[in-house]
Amino acid sequence: MNGTLVTESFAGRELFIYLPPSYETSRAAFPVVYVQDGGDLFDPRQNNSLARLECMFANGELGELLLVGIEPKNRLDEYTPWHAKALSDKYADFGGQGSDYLSFLVEKLKPYIDRKYKTDGRRQQTGIIGASLGGLISIYAAYLYPNVFGKIGSISGSFWYEGFIGFMQSKNIDPGLKMYMDVGSIEGIGKQSIQKEMVSKTKEACTILMNNGLASERLRFVLEEGAPHGRIFFSKRFPEALKWLYSNETDLPAGVGCPPTSIMHK
Repeated sequence: MNGTLVTESFAGRELFIYLPPSYETSRAAFPVVYVQDGGDLFDPRQNNSLARLECMFANGELGELLLVGIEPKNRLDEYTPWHAKALSDKYADFGGQGSDYLSFLVEKLKPYIDRKYKTDGRRQQTGIIGASLGGLISIYAAYLYPNVFGKIGSISGSFWYEGFIGFMQSKNIDPGLKMYMDVGSIEGIGKQSIQKEMVSKTKEACTILMNNGLASERLRFVLEEGAPHGRIFFSKRFPEALKWLYSNETDLPAGVGCPPTSIMHK
């Protein structure tokens, strides 16, 4: 790894921050991506996402990025937009504190990061991304703070969440956003709860975004054939998600309608 990893505490939660290779020597301000679930998607002790990203940097496929992994205090509360009953007796109900969590990101964490690090804090250079419930809350941020986050990533987002599809249907989406969504083709198989509809709900969410104002060239949907719902698959798709979000629209094929889908094989 050529970049630098920094761990620090802020407002009672751990941050896992990646500074790209030229950070110390460059006078440039770097785009920032706020990542849910701490460093799970890019921790080199868990996966090779950073190695792949640095290869993209070196090859000129992607400009260097600064990543801020944010530890949740309780992801069932902070990554959900409103209260909902648990899917199983094994778990607590969903707390629905997503609005408060996103307010913390926007009003406290982002100003702190912009002060301390060499960031490009403009909307079009600020992203938010996560997996599973982390993908859900990242999409929710697109509706609550479209003036803050210009790049939105949802990796296997939990669009089955009670009321969320209806919420999306009732809202227009800012046409200036750039959004990435994906899901594995066998996610939800074997589930007895609403989670069995992972794939269909994700496709439905994608269609809603297009119908409610997001042009196809600003939306990319990826279906990974044969992939279940799992962290190893989330982290594998993470670098490609950032590559599409932060590359110029002319550099990559346009996003595809939902359906048909873009397909990435294992």
